[in-house]
Amino acid sequence: MLKFFAPTEIKLEGWLKRQLEIEANGLCGNLDKIWPDVRDSAWIGGDREGWERVPYWLDGFIPLAYLLDNEDMKARAEKYVNAIIKRQKPSGWICPCDEDKIKTYDLWAVFLIGKVLALYHEYTKKRSAFNALYKALKNLYELLKADEVKLFSWAKFRWYECFIPIKYLYDKKHESWLLELAQILKDQGADYGEFEELWKTPMNVWRLDTHIVNICMEMKSEAVVKALFGKSDISAAKRYQLLKKYNGTAVETFTGDECLSGVRNNQGTELCAVNELMYSYEWLYIVTGNTVWLDRLEKIAFNALPATFSVDMWTHQYVQMVNQISAKKFGGKSYFRTNNSEAHIFGLEPNFGCCTANGAQGYPKLATSVFAKQRGAIICTMMLPSTLNTKAFGANISVKIATEYPFRHKASYTVNTDSPAKFKLKIRIPSFSKQVKVNGQFKDFDNYLVIDKIWNGEEKIEIELFDTPHLTGRPYDLNVAEWGALVFALPIKTRWEMIEYEKNGVERRAPYCDYYLHNEGEWRYGFSDDSLQIDFNEGDIYPFSTEHPSVVLKANLAKINWGYEDGYSDVSNHIPASRTALSAPETIELIPYGSTKLRMTEMPMVKFK
Repeated sequence: MLKFFAPTEIKLEGWLKRQLEIEANGLCGNLDKIWPDVRDSAWIGGDREGWERVPYWLDGFIPLAYLLDNEDMKARAEKYVNAIIKRQKPSGWICPCDEDKIKTYDLWAVFLIGKVLALYHEYTKKRSAFNALYKALKNLYELLKADEVKLFSWAKFRWYECFIPIKYLYDKKHESWLLELAQILKDQGADYGEFEELWKTPMNVWRLDTHIVNICMEMKSEAVVKALFGKSDISAAKRYQLLKKYNGTAVETFTGDECLSGVRNNQGTELCAVNELMYSYEWLYIVTGNTVWLDRLEKIAFNALPATFSVDMWTHQYVQMVNQISAKKFGGKSYFRTNNSEAHIFGLEPNFGCCTANGAQGYPKLATSVFAKQRGAIICTMMLPSTLNTKAFGANISVKIATEYPFRHKASYTVNTDSPAKFKLKIRIPSFSKQVKVNGQFKDFDNYLVIDKIWNGEEKIEIELFDTPHLTGRPYDLNVAEWGALVFALPIKTRWEMIEYEKNGVERRAPYCDYYLHNEGEWRYGFSDDSLQIDFNEGDIYPFSTEHPSVVLKANLAKINWGYEDGYSDVSNHIPASRTALSAPETIELIPYGSTKLRMTEMPMVKFK
């Protein structure tokens, strides 16, 4: 098993730092000021939601605050954690629920706050957080052992999430009751192997066993079990292939609006599922060492994650659609299988507030996954701009990655040691790059470029990856344009309509109001050939800028008769009504999927008369 470096050893650089700054200046960084379910939560003595929303928010806010070294945000995180610890009962019960009502309280919140306390202790080393975590898990163990509580509902389907704080505690205090607790949770928890047949046929019914977020979380279940117990078969690759075949998207996610929804390009994928699938893939890589999970992680992080937020990250969608020609409330029956009519609009809490609270964890946890270690080696898992500062191999070592990847395919690695140190530097090469140049010379590699030597002082290594823009096949004989880890889509000219209002005591006011996105451009296109030309631009302050993307693909497209899904005038048909060209080919710029808000991504090869 590999291990990520401590997040306190990571310093952000370049576009990745800018992206986290945008997040901090947006909704996540201000949720405790403007959203009652966090601002006035029962977790800190208020009268609003006292279950998953504050822990969800802190799970992203804490690493965001510390990675940016933002003193104000760190103080606000501390305020919340201290308030939660202050309210912990002498028994160890920590959730905002009277102890006589514990039997009916869904223990999922206990797992979540355990993750938060472990995360906070990892960044701060504050003993109060560690002690609170210890008491909370011991109390959970005693309640379960005495049969005073049982797993039900969300906790039953998310039992493996508690393995994360259990593992954190067990690494520091090898006490047998922690393993007993883990076994009880596993025994009472849902067995997802029993549900796989249900994932093959999407249904218009809400179920916990086909719920997209549950499934994306569960992808790491065997990995966290193996990490704790040291034994477990990892069948996630098989499960991934099944989900991809029946519910996969062009950006490595699975459809789920809110339960599994098939392979149609106009079905939705929930934001919580995007973040949780990324986190699962981080766990799967670190436990198995298989770099395929990093390829999939990058595809999600650079495409699906940014696409579901406005560029300033003040608003988000509950679900995104790969082919999305409108993002306004449906006038009649919702198109989505189990979501309401506004799940795809951009807003404060469209459809449901879980994604509002949980939207922040994706980028910070990605940033802390860039460097890993194993015996005798430092691993650069992803080509992302950041610096590792660590003491290892008898020296103070820094490894700095300067790059604009994935928008460019070059990177400069600077290794600096204050005394001679022998170790391997392993640089993962994404699977799309079949060749790699090192300091201008082509080199052989096998998943990693490995440099094994005695390092002394400063040394720079220039890396260049290679890929050709190309079309990749999708269901229904459609195609998607790709280059490297980026998917490209046809951007649709959009008019943003601001919707300000108050509902249930929650204000929607600019910049955190709701928006309807109206289509004001042509979208009915198909590829006229498979030629794609890449162009690079200067870009702007937003890494995933809609107005000024730093990389584009020029494609030859022709108009066709797409048509709409039956009964809707704002949902494109999942397959075109006709593939016959209605116009001569036009050269049109496709931009990164993550930069688009309204888009056509999967398109056919057109036929000419």
